[in-house]
Amino acid sequence: MKKTSLDLKEKDFLALLEAVGKIITHQYQIIESKKAYHDFPQSEVESWFDEPLPQEPIDNFELLELIEEKVINTATGNLGPHMYAYVMAGGNQISTLAELLATTINQNAAKWHLAPALHEIEKRVVRWSTEMIGYTSGAGGVMVSGGSAANLTGLTVARNVYFEEQGIKAKGLFGQKPFIVYSSDQVHSCVDKSVQLLGIGTDHLRKIETDDNFVIDIQALEQQIQLDINNGQKPFCIIGNAGTVNTGAIDDLEALAGIAQKYDMWFHVDGAYGGLASSLDSIKDKYKGIDKADSIALDFHKWLYQPFEAGCTLVKEWSMLRRTYFKKAEYLDTSLELDDNRLEFNEHSFQLSRNSKAFKVWASIKSYGFSKIQQMIQKDIDLAKYLADQVEEAPDFELKARSDLAIACFRYTGNLQSEQDIDSINKALIPALEKDGRVFITGTKLRDEFVIRACLINHRKTRESTDFLLNTIRDVAKKLEDDL
Repeated sequence: MKKTSLDLKEKDFLALLEAVGKIITHQYQIIESKKAYHDFPQSEVESWFDEPLPQEPIDNFELLELIEEKVINTATGNLGPHMYAYVMAGGNQISTLAELLATTINQNAAKWHLAPALHEIEKRVVRWSTEMIGYTSGAGGVMVSGGSAANLTGLTVARNVYFEEQGIKAKGLFGQKPFIVYSSDQVHSCVDKSVQLLGIGTDHLRKIETDDNFVIDIQALEQQIQLDINNGQKPFCIIGNAGTVNTGAIDDLEALAGIAQKYDMWFHVDGAYGGLASSLDSIKDKYKGIDKADSIALDFHKWLYQPFEAGCTLVKEWSMLRRTYFKKAEYLDTSLELDDNRLEFNEHSFQLSRNSKAFKVWASIKSYGFSKIQQMIQKDIDLAKYLADQVEEAPDFELKARSDLAIACFRYTGNLQSEQDIDSINKALIPALEKDGRVFITGTKLRDEFVIRACLINHRKTRESTDFLLNTIRDVAKKLEDDL
C-alpha cells in the first residue's frame, strides 16, 4: 500500500530513535573534554548548508550523520563546565527527555481543551514559582520564551492595567502626557527594547546612576522623580534589578517598593537572572521587598537549569493578565463549554499557538526536587566567590567586581605596567580565547572600563573547572603579552 502520511515504518523509526539516543548519550560522555568554542569562520559554516530547496529525500541515517557532524559536534559547549559567556545554564537531562515527549504529542498549550494536562501543569508551575521566591499565593503568571519576553510581558501588563481607566487599549498613547519609567543604569537592554515596543520611548526611560556596587542610588532616583513631576510628566513605573547581568547587583527592592507606593507607581522586578536565588537562606535578605512587586520577570533557562526556552512573568492577580490580553473572537468562544473553572492561557497572554514550556520545568522539579536545585544554585554562587578570591590573590589578575550571585568581573594584568597595555590585552583576550576554544568567556564594560566577565551558572562546574579557566586565560594571555 502506498504511504499516505509522513510517518516512518515502526522499525525504521525505532532505529532512528536508537541512533539519536546514542548521539545524545555521547554528548554527555564528552561533556568535560569537548571544546567550549569552535572558531569556524561564518563563511565556512554557511557553506555547510548552502544548497537549493531539496525536492527529493535523502536517507535518514545520512541526514543524521550530517546533523551529528555539522550541528552537534560543532555546537558551542553550552552544556559543559567551560562555558562562562553570557548566562548559559547547561540544561538538564530530565528536561531533555521531557522536551522529546512534549514534541511527540504536539499540544497547543495556549487553549485548555487542546492541552488539558499541560494547561494544568503550567498553572502549577506558576504556583510553584511564587512559592520559590516568596511571592503572593494568589498571583497569576504565564510562561514565555525567556527573560526579555518576561520583562516585555510584565511592562505590557503594567501599561495596560495602570492606564486602564484612560482606555489605553482602545485609544493607545494618543492624548496621554508623557509617562516615565525608571531603572538603574545597569538595567538589561531588553528594557530599552520594551519601552520602544510599548510606545513609551527611550526618551522616557530614566536610567539612574548606581553606587560603587552597581546598585541603584535611591536618593538620585527620588530626585529625578520629583524633577519629572515638576516638569509636568507622569512617573509611571520603577524597575528593580534582582541581579543584573553585568555584575549580579541586587537593588534595594524594599526601598524601591516604598518609593513606588509613595508616588502611586507600578513596581516591576527584573528577576530573570537572579530572582530564583531569593529562595536561598544564605541570600534571602538581599531580596527583601520582592513580594511587593506588581510584576516579576523570571527566567528558568538560567537558574532552573532548563534547556532553551523557558521564562515566566508573574503578576499580583490573574485578572491583570486577562485585562491586558483578552480579545473576544467567535472561533474561540467558550460559552458552550461545560466547565467554568478552565483558565485559558490564550486569554491571559499574547500567543494563541505555543508549545508547553512548563512541562520540562515541572518534570525536572518533580525528578530532582527543588531542594536539590537550590543546592546547585548555592554551589554556583560559592564557585563565583572562589573565583573572585583566586583572582584577588593572584599577582597577574585584578578583581573589578564581586557579586552576591554567580558572576565575577576581572582583568588580566600579567607583568604589564601601563593602563593602555592592560586594556589592549584584555580586549585581545576574548577573540584569542575563542580561537583557542578550551573555554568560552566574554567581556563587558564597567564604568567605561573593559573587563572579563565570568558567569558561573552551570550545575556541572567545579573548583577544578574554575581553576582551569584562570590557567587557560594565563596561557593564552602570556602569548599575547610576548607580542606587545
